Amino acid sequence: MLQVTADRPWPLFDVARTREIEREAAAALPSHTLMQRAGLATARLALAVAPHANTVWVACGPGNNGGDGFEAAAHLRQWGKSVVLTLAGDPARLPPDAAAAWRKCQAAGLAASAEPPATWDVCIDALLGIGNVRALQGELAQLVQTINAGPGTVLAVDVPSGLAADSGTGESARATHTLSLLTLKPGLFTASGRDRSGRVWFDDLGVPSQDERASAWLAGPPPVAERLHASHKGSYGDVAAVGGAAGMSGAAVLAASAALHAGAGRVYLCPLAPIGAAPIAGLPELMVRDVAGLPLETLNIACGCGGGSEVRGVLPEILRRAKSLVLDADALNAIAAEPALQHGLRRRSERGPPTVLTPHPLEAARLLGCTTAEVQADRLRSATSLGERFGCVVLLKGSGSVIAAPGQLPRINPTGNARLATGGTGDVLAGLVAALLAAGADPMSAAAAAAYRHGSAADHWPEGSALTAGALARAL
Repeated sequence: MLQVTADRPWPLFDVARTREIEREAAAALPSHTLMQRAGLATARLALAVAPHANTVWVACGPGNNGGDGFEAAAHLRQWGKSVVLTLAGDPARLPPDAAAAWRKCQAAGLAASAEPPATWDVCIDALLGIGNVRALQGELAQLVQTINAGPGTVLAVDVPSGLAADSGTGESARATHTLSLLTLKPGLFTASGRDRSGRVWFDDLGVPSQDERASAWLAGPPPVAERLHASHKGSYGDVAAVGGAAGMSGAAVLAASAALHAGAGRVYLCPLAPIGAAPIAGLPELMVRDVAGLPLETLNIACGCGGGSEVRGVLPEILRRAKSLVLDADALNAIAAEPALQHGLRRRSERGPPTVLTPHPLEAARLLGCTTAEVQADRLRSATSLGERFGCVVLLKGSGSVIAAPGQLPRINPTGNARLATGGTGDVLAGLVAALLAAGADPMSAAAAAAYRHGSAADHWPEGSALTAGALARAL
């Protein structure tokens, strides 16, 4: 059993592939083996995370997730814990493996209680597993409300009950810990998954890893880029931040500052509203230029940061000529609104220059012609669809940012927190992606590395100190 941490990549498996692996493993093992291993792992983790717990409530559902709970309950009872077991469903209709586990509970002297305990120290949430695709209703919904209202530690078996394993959506139990069994599920790490799953653990149940069958990856830390002694500013590329319409010049400055602090060789600030040619206060390294006079073919451009409607006038040439391109904010809104710009983006992708889109969910919805709710309902599918539509890399921002590209498995970023929910942090991310492209990273690697570094900076932010976008750029 391992705790899932952000210090390495992890393969993720959707429900369909998990079911395939489960069927193959079960066929090669004696009956009930996987459930027995799952129950033992759950019981051991319950003891580890709540070693002094007196009362353990094991909330079991009507399927095999409940069977895992039965197995865990029997072990905990044998180890001397006070176990209260509840069953939402008819024991006569349990699937075969769960029915066998239920008989084991009965043999251990455990009967189903009609009500949850009035107080409990730890709850094992074994109500619903990866097979659930419907909203919580009736008795199950009531039990989840009781779990969420309780004061104790909650250990979810496989996924918190009610959470969609593939997408991380749905009203669900709020777990302190989640033990993902056999495979890691993508929904634990994006959308509502990170808030609902708590600390995630993984047990492969003794089944060898099958990374080649993964449906996505939880990204690990990017390699440390070496800066050779025998190098110069030209070795790390030129970045131009294009944006900053009237009243929004700060957005472009933030993108440029991020590129500068991330190590770009030279950084140009190209405002779309006049700000004068004087050095930017605190950032004398930035060179203020008119984008029309720059050699776009040599520049790695972050475009759209605070660009307003003015960005539409410069986008056609940037799409046609930029060496590499990060499209953010108002650039994405302009493309969503104008078929000619959409055509220009597709033409650029056909030619092959690196291009990364960095939408938040509303911007992604505009580009896909759907609602924000539809984007958030399946973030991996949305990011993948957007990448396929325009033939480029997409970094869909949000809890568990998703990086996707045509022909590649999507990645979910494991870093970041709610400190990033403040104005300008998206501009910082766009500038960081541009700097990594300028240094020679391929677009998928640049987007994944930028998301990881951006989030990691927030994760390591000093307690008691407000995170602002300007400070974040300087911390890269």
